[in-house]
Amino acid sequence: MRILVVEDETALREQLNQALKRKHYVVEQAADGEEGLYLAREWPYDLAIVDLGLPKLSGIELIRRLRAEGVALPVLILTARGDWQDKVQGLEAGADDYLTKPFHMEELFARLNALLRRATGHASPQLAFGPVVLDTSAQQVTLNGAPLELTAYEYGTLEYLMHHAGKVVSKTELTEHLYDQDFDRDSNVIEVFITRLRKKLDPDGNLKPIATERGRGYRFVLKAQGT
Repeated sequence: MRILVVEDETALREQLNQALKRKHYVVEQAADGEEGLYLAREWPYDLAIVDLGLPKLSGIELIRRLRAEGVALPVLILTARGDWQDKVQGLEAGADDYLTKPFHMEELFARLNALLRRATGHASPQLAFGPVVLDTSAQQVTLNGAPLELTAYEYGTLEYLMHHAGKVVSKTELTEHLYDQDFDRDSNVIEVFITRLRKKLDPDGNLKPIATERGRGYRFVLKAQGT
């Protein structure tokens, strides 16, 4: 998942950057509101973390402009303790949730996971499709109750496909949302990840969880449990 961090405090911005990358998020940073607005307009993000007290353009104005332009990515705002008016203004401008400084990273990750699930229509941290269950909180996958060993890239690819189950996801979309800018977009690496996932999820060749839509991309085809 690709996340935009807009924070002017250098130490906190780098702390967020490192913590998110350890959780295998792709992170891009902006140090002021104008740069944050530019990046949010130009690139597809799954979520943005926005400090309200930004130079050049406030976080509230950044959010207002994005919403006025129809940019619907989930936004988590960061506010100073006790500034309840800022929280109200941020939510009214179009933010989806807020976190008060200082905060624990565990709470940040819990709120991010909740926003990402909500944006893709999933209420539970566990995405259950047939015998395949992906736990977004623990970042673990099981097949028929047995844990699967996946690389970070394999997990990220599967998580994105399962969040968008039933929809065709192009290789370009996967690359933009999951991998750093220096990722080799012209290579067949995505095909390699898909091949590995198919072997691990479907060793007997009976389940066929990931379909190839020729010339369009890939689609996770298993039905959600309970449907």
